[in-house]
Amino acid sequence: MVCGVYICTICLKQISTGSTTEFLNFRVVQKPCPEPNIEPWEIPYVHYPNPKTYSRAECVCNPVRYFAIMSMQRSGSGWFETLLNNHTNISSNGEIFSVKVRRSNVSTIFETLDKIYNLDWMSSASKNECTAAVGLKWMLNQHDNRRGVQRELDQLWPSFHKMGLMQHHKEIVEYFNTRGVSTIFLFRRNLLRRMISILANSYDRDAKPLNGTHKSHVHSPHEAAILASYKPVINATTLIPSLRQVEETTKKGL
Repeated sequence: MVCGVYICTICLKQISTGSTTEFLNFRVVQKPCPEPNIEPWEIPYVHYPNPKTYSRAECVCNPVRYFAIMSMQRSGSGWFETLLNNHTNISSNGEIFSVKVRRSNVSTIFETLDKIYNLDWMSSASKNECTAAVGLKWMLNQHDNRRGVQRELDQLWPSFHKMGLMQHHKEIVEYFNTRGVSTIFLFRRNLLRRMISILANSYDRDAKPLNGTHKSHVHSPHEAAILASYKPVINATTLIPSLRQVEETTKKGL
């Protein structure tokens, strides 16, 4: 007699034929810019700004240097700035802080400087995305609209503070050191010639000998000859004290 036991197990499991779709998140990591071939002491003065208003495109790794020109009226700063702006990749944006609201407090000053050095300041001096140096001209004194050298000199020191530069000089120096801003001091060595230039500019503002227009800066030998024909009268009594006052103001600026 033969006996057999059969054990049968049946397992029913539903197998889904559907598939789960997942999206892969790819991020493009920007390749770091190569180190510039410069001296070690120059490294703090080389920057790679990232403008908010446009892309630097292929020039994103082109280093940019920051600068600020410190000067006073009738000292040749306009001529110097014109030379800088003649370069294709240098932008000097003029007297930014001649507008009062931009220098009303240290916060607005820093906000303006950040915009300039981040290449987001748009002006006639703005260049392309391959800008290699950017800066501004900051006057230590504000020109007085009243006639006469002595009145201009009398107002020199009070307006010196109103420009914000001396009023917040500690904060601004710290900002320049932190951001690696190069400072260019441009003063006229011959103070007597500067005084004559101030008088001539005041005369030109009222007389307008250049075709009925006032020009603070001449752009041709002919225009220069017209202004040079004016012979100012200088008060000899106040001459030396006035020159000393300007010299003292320059020292305080430095």
